[in-house]
Amino acid sequence: MKANYEIDDSLLDNQSTFNDSFFNRFHLRHAPVPLTLTPDISKNYLFPTFYNQVTCAIGIFMCSYDSAYAMVSQSLGPKVKPVKMTKQRSLVAFSCYEYKSVMNVAPYNEIAMTLPVMVDPGVNPPLLPMVMDKHFKKFGYYVFGMPVTSKENQIRGNTIWGLPKVTQDIDITQEDGDCVTIAREETGEPYFKLRVPTKGKPVDFDVTSNLYSRLGNEMLQSETNFKASFQVNKYMGQLFKKNTTPDRNYLVLGDTPSARILKDLDIDAHPFQFRFAKQMTSCFDLPNPDFKTPGPLPRTY
Repeated sequence: MKANYEIDDSLLDNQSTFNDSFFNRFHLRHAPVPLTLTPDISKNYLFPTFYNQVTCAIGIFMCSYDSAYAMVSQSLGPKVKPVKMTKQRSLVAFSCYEYKSVMNVAPYNEIAMTLPVMVDPGVNPPLLPMVMDKHFKKFGYYVFGMPVTSKENQIRGNTIWGLPKVTQDIDITQEDGDCVTIAREETGEPYFKLRVPTKGKPVDFDVTSNLYSRLGNEMLQSETNFKASFQVNKYMGQLFKKNTTPDRNYLVLGDTPSARILKDLDIDAHPFQFRFAKQMTSCFDLPNPDFKTPGPLPRTY
C-alpha cells in the first residue's frame, strides 16, 4: 500500500459496522478534546479505536539483551527492562497489520516493532513473563518503531500516544504459503522484509496487554486487545541455540537508516515464533490516566 499523505476533513461514519461481540465489551467515548491534524482540520474520534477484518502476521525473534536494554533505557530509563531470555538474549516482535476496517478512519497498513518489557520489576525472571503474561501486571511491549501508510494515523500516533510512527509505503501480500511484508524508506528503497508462514497449528488468542511509549517527559501505558484464531509456528529449540541458520531468509534488513536501528539489536536469523491470522478483531485505547511514570525519564535532545 502506497503512503497516503492526504488528510480528509471528514470523519468516517462507520460505527454501525463494528457489531461483533468482541466490540460490545468496550465503552466508546471521545477524547477530552478533538485532535488537531492540520491548521484547518480537527477530528473528534471515538475511543478505543476499533479494528475489524484485520490480516495480522507476527514474527518474533531473539535479539541481544544488552542492545534491547540500551534501546529501552535511552527512552524510558533504567527501570524498564526487556524480558530476559536464554543466552543473554531478549525478544523483538514485528506485528504487521492490514487494517481493512477502522473506526472513523480509512484503511491502512502498519508494522508495530516492539520489545517485551517489565516496568520497574522487583524481579525479572527469564522467559516466564512471556508464557504467563496474565500473572505479570508490569509486563507489556515497548514500541520503538511503527511505520504506517497513513499520514493521518502518523499524526494520531505521534500526538496522542507518543508512538514513533512514520509514514512509509508498506506492502502486505501472500505468496508461496507466506504472508510477506515489505516496508520502504521515503526514497522507495526497501529496508524491511518479513516472511510469515500462513499455515501452522491453530491457536485461539483473546489477549489484553499494554503498550508503552513516551510523550514528552511522560511514559504512557495504553491498553490493547485482540482476538483471533492464529496459525502458529513455534521453534522452542532456539532457547538452547544461538546463531542458527534457518531454512530460508525470513527477515531481511537493508542498508538504510531505518534498517540500521534494527541491525543494532543483533537479531538472530532463525525465528522463535510466527503467528498469522486472516480475520482478527482488535482495539487500542487512549493512554491510562492513572499510570505513573516510574521515575524521571532520560533527557532527549
